[in-house]
Amino acid sequence: QVQLVESGGGLVQTGGSLRLSCAASGRTFSRNVMGWFRQAPGKEREFVAALSSSGGNTHYADSVKGRFTISRDNAKNTVYLQMNSLKPEDTAVYYCAARRTQYWLVTASKNEYEYWGQGTQVTVSS
Repeated sequence: QVQLVESGGGLVQTGGSLRLSCAASGRTFSRNVMGWFRQAPGKEREFVAALSSSGGNTHYADSVKGRFTISRDNAKNTVYLQMNSLKPEDTAVYYCAARRTQYWLVTASKNEYEYWGQGTQVTVSS
């Protein structure tokens, strides 16, 4: 079982930056593929970024490529999402998610993630 708690959301102006953190409980974190997803009001939850258990393999949605960076610190059981050059369309609730340890593939499919945090709100003002 993995429990995830996001933090770091807030209100920022267009062009600004935020860093989200996701703290994980449990002893398996270093073996979990981790991902970030987001959901805007009235829209489906969508993929943002994901990375492998070692952090060596990453995958990004086209909409955030070059602006967002996903990383992890396995010693701290934490995954991060550095968000730069923020746009109003980045406004959403951001969720951290983890795959079961037996699945090593870095995937954008939200259905492949077993564990989810409660989300943190990011609002970008124009």
